[in-house]
Amino acid sequence: MAGRRRASECAVVALVLLLASLVGCGGPSAGADGRAGLQRVLDRRSTALLHRDRAAFARTGALGWFENVRAVPLASWSYRVTALHGSGGRATADAELRYRIEGYDNAPVTVGRTLTLSRDPDGHWYVETDRPAGKSPQQLWDQGAVTVVRGRHSIVLGTGQSGEALHTYAGLADHAVPEVSRAWGRDWAGHVVVLVPGSVRGMAGLLGSPASQYRGIAAVTTGEVGGPPRAPADRIVVNPDAYALLGSVGRQVVLTHEATHVATRSHTDAATPLWLSEGYADWIGYLGTGRTPAEAAPELARAVGDGDVPSRLPTDKDFGFSGEPTKLARSYEGGWLACRLIADRWGGERLRAFYRAVGDHTSRAGSVEDAMKKVLGTTPEDFTRQWQDYLRVQLG
Repeated sequence: MAGRRRASECAVVALVLLLASLVGCGGPSAGADGRAGLQRVLDRRSTALLHRDRAAFARTGALGWFENVRAVPLASWSYRVTALHGSGGRATADAELRYRIEGYDNAPVTVGRTLTLSRDPDGHWYVETDRPAGKSPQQLWDQGAVTVVRGRHSIVLGTGQSGEALHTYAGLADHAVPEVSRAWGRDWAGHVVVLVPGSVRGMAGLLGSPASQYRGIAAVTTGEVGGPPRAPADRIVVNPDAYALLGSVGRQVVLTHEATHVATRSHTDAATPLWLSEGYADWIGYLGTGRTPAEAAPELARAVGDGDVPSRLPTDKDFGFSGEPTKLARSYEGGWLACRLIADRWGGERLRAFYRAVGDHTSRAGSVEDAMKKVLGTTPEDFTRQWQDYLRVQLG
């Protein structure tokens, strides 16, 4: 019995030594030293990208999207390795990419990336792929070569688009920015970044959501609402499929609407109801177009004409992209007419003051009620009744 135990112990020792030998043959593990080594490689890769040095970039790994991003005017680009998985010659890394577009981003845009890696016998890392992390959105250069067009108040970045098409977007944005500044004021960046992917699927990839949510949406604005002045720049992301169906006035309204979201971001937070933020953006968008309420709010006009006057202002849930299109249209139209009512009855400056008062409130509870009392001298209940009467007059 004792002899058999000693033989067993020897076998176990031999097995452990064999396993250790096999692990050792696999190459260095992805430990602290491996992570530090990878960080150095990514630092060199970032420097090469900023200097447009193709050869230096290639020495750190596959070229991948290097050519796609060449035209983008980058002020900064850096990675921070957050995790390294695997051992031996193969590994996967999680990293945080931070970059700024020169002249437009006050602070870095931050996105998650997943890198697949190989390692040579000398322990040097080589980047094989660099793609969006699991729940992170794509960047435009993930979708193809980026073409850049600069306007007076805008920069337009596109994939799968002609230069002529991108110049059209720049023209619309350049018209929108001064219009927004006249109505809102000049306490914002005064320029916009417009992203134009090749299709609605490309738009969805940039937003990290299913394409089905955006098929009827011409554009959206991404950004950090209520953020400080040095928050990352907003991006106006266009759906070229839906945009192509709009007329010239509709296209301008959409770009001006989205530029308004960029301008009002720092005064927009969880306390701001969507009927106000979306309605105000539409109010500025329609200024000077000559569109009547019935023309600009056809779905709501149809409902009011049938005697179906809304019993309340639209709620935030009414603005969900995945809901019924007609209901969504009525929500936007109702918010626009609420803001139009304020401008007609109290004036555009008072409308702007009301918007700021709601967004600058310390908490959501009571923010609209307090702002209506202080700025408009009314209550939510009385305002709703006035809005309903306004709908009947304007659309009935």
